[in-house]
Amino acid sequence: MVQVTARFIDDLKILPRLMMALVTLLTYQSVHWFMSIPSDEVNAYQAGLVSVCMGALTGCFAVWMGKETKTTTVTPTRVIHEEESYRHTSGK
Repeated sequence: MVQVTARFIDDLKILPRLMMALVTLLTYQSVHWFMSIPSDEVNAYQAGLVSVCMGALTGCFAVWMGKETKTTTVTPTRVIHEEESYRHTSGK
């Protein structure tokens, strides 16, 4: 049961997709907040915060896309894994 669940979660890539959704939401909210500040009240700290959030989103997206191209090959009927570190090695 545990092995099926781990493989199911790995095949759907739930955790990376959830992380990307959360980082995207964080960046959207920080940019929306920054744009709501009057231009005469903006300081370097606020601009720095938004810059760090945008940089984090860019870095996460680059790592995610790099990982997607290295680990899977999508065919019309199935997903073929090049790295199968969770395969049974007990020899049964």
